Amino acid sequence: MRLSYGLAALSQGDRLVAWAFERRELRPTDIAVKIQFCGVCHSDLHAIRGNSRFPLVPGHEMVGEVTAIGAEVTKFHIGDVVVVGTIVDSCGHCSSCKRQLEQYCLEGVTTTYDGIDKHDGSITRGGYSNEYVVDTHFAYHIPSGLDPASVAPLLCAGVTTWSPLRHWDVKPGKTVGVVGLGGLGHMAVKFAHALGAHVVLFSTSPDKLVDAKALGADEAIVSTDEAQMAAQASRFDFILDTVSSRHPLDPYLRSLKLDGTLCCLGIPKALDFSPFLLTIGRRRLASSGVGGTLETQEMLDFCSQHKISADVEVIAAADVNDGFDRLERGEVRYRLVIDMATLKVPAGATA
Repeated sequence: MRLSYGLAALSQGDRLVAWAFERRELRPTDIAVKIQFCGVCHSDLHAIRGNSRFPLVPGHEMVGEVTAIGAEVTKFHIGDVVVVGTIVDSCGHCSSCKRQLEQYCLEGVTTTYDGIDKHDGSITRGGYSNEYVVDTHFAYHIPSGLDPASVAPLLCAGVTTWSPLRHWDVKPGKTVGVVGLGGLGHMAVKFAHALGAHVVLFSTSPDKLVDAKALGADEAIVSTDEAQMAAQASRFDFILDTVSSRHPLDPYLRSLKLDGTLCCLGIPKALDFSPFLLTIGRRRLASSGVGGTLETQEMLDFCSQHKISADVEVIAAADVNDGFDRLERGEVRYRLVIDMATLKVPAGATA
């Protein structure tokens, strides 16, 4: 086994502390990655407070350098800079996996952290650490011409918004709404704009309207303004809702054209909507998972071509707990990324 160290919640709801642990040795198709940057996702905070397996090392938006390769690896070489996202294994043979839609694996995926390794039954530990070991099928070359720290969130916030935008064929001539301007929302605005759609941002925060236009939105609307919302009736081909807290969906359903789709990524614990609004416009209420290997590579290529990356604030590893507090208060614009070179393990840390 390989001795690693990182930041862990030792039990439910704990603050993160330094923790040493063991990672597996490389299998023939694995690479070892020295982690340089790791994005901070809202789901990391949920995992720490939820029914996870503890101790928990979060982190599933990684950029790092290949330091070792398995005997059968040809895709990467030592010294390559790679990115790793939210999924690190799947069955590989079901109908979804054969289409490289591994996020919908019928046997279930292995997540980057708090997952169960399909081969040895160990618990996966995430990217808030010095090193990660991953099968090359779930690792990607970093897109050229982009700042590495700003690339890390593409592996979660990026592909999670890219996948539905591509599936519902967002392109020139389409009118697209984005609800919320957080980590996911700001990427959705960038992608929809680059895909050629007319983009409208909905936010409860008037101070985000200017930011939205700077990111590529053609219009920005305060969603609590009933007059503005009423004026959007039957206008949109597609609306991507990135808000995770409970909120009314009826204003957005009314805004859809005939056969329009409202895709909810935030997944609140309960949905507030009137089913009749689906009936009268043959509208769809849908959701979407993260992204498989095909979509992830497509997204990375698109980002390289269009020079798209996340707007990030880089923080030191020692500041991650403060970062979580700010994230919960909505004070982050738009993604925190940990500089893992600042990670230190005090003497006496044990596995």
